[in-house]
Amino acid sequence: MNIVIIGATSGIGKALFEKYARGDNRIGIVGRRANLLDELCQKYPSKTITAKADITNLEEIEQAINALHKELEYIDLAIVCSGIGDINATLEYNVERLTIDTNITGWTFVIDRLYNIFVQQGHGHLVAITSAGGLRGEPIAPAYSASKAYQINYMEALRKKAYKSGSQIYVTDIRPGLVNTAMAKGEGLFWVMPVEKVANQIITAIHKNKYKAYVTKRWHILAIINKNLPFALYKRM
Repeated sequence: MNIVIIGATSGIGKALFEKYARGDNRIGIVGRRANLLDELCQKYPSKTITAKADITNLEEIEQAINALHKELEYIDLAIVCSGIGDINATLEYNVERLTIDTNITGWTFVIDRLYNIFVQQGHGHLVAITSAGGLRGEPIAPAYSASKAYQINYMEALRKKAYKSGSQIYVTDIRPGLVNTAMAKGEGLFWVMPVEKVANQIITAIHKNKYKAYVTKRWHILAIINKNLPFALYKRM
C-alpha cells in the first residue's frame, strides 16, 4: 500500500509508522520536527518519504501533502494523527487558541485535502485519530474535548458523504481512551493503555474498514456509560 501519516514523529503516529514500515508498504510521513523525520527515514530508507510541516501552517501542510502525493502517485490509506491537548482549567485563551488552530482549523484543512484526493482517485481510506474524550465536555480541557467532538462529527459527515456518493472511499474514526503517550496528562489517570497495543487494534480496525473504533476495546464500555450518563450525575464526577 501507499500510505500517508500526518503526525508520524511521536505517539500513536510513530507506532503506526513502525508497524506499517515492516510490511510491503511505501509511507509518506509528515511532522513538525525534521530531525525526527530523518531518524524514521534512516531506519526504513527504501520505504519512507518525508515532508516537514506544521498542521497550523496551511500553506506548508498543503505543500507537504501535495509533494507526498506526487511522489507516491496515489494514496491508498491516509491517517491523520496530528493533535494537541493541554489542561487549561484557568481558561488561558492562548492555550485554547492553539488547540483550536491545531485540532479544528489545521485538522479540517488536512482532512478535506486528503478526502478530495480520494475523490479524484475514486478510492481511498481516510482515518482520523479523534478521542473518546470528545463525547463529553471536560472542564479541565474545554477546547480539547470540544475539538474532539467536532472531529467526531466531521468524520461522521464525511462517512455519510462517501456512502451517498457510492464511491470506494472508506472513512474511519479511531477514538482512543488514555494512551501512554505525551498526550496523557493530569492526575489520577486510569486505564492508560500501552501505545503498542493501541496501534495493533487501530491497524485491525483499519483492515476491517470499521467506521469507528474505540481503542483499546475496554474504552468502548466506558464510552457508552459516559455518553449516556445524565448531566446531573456527570457534573459531580
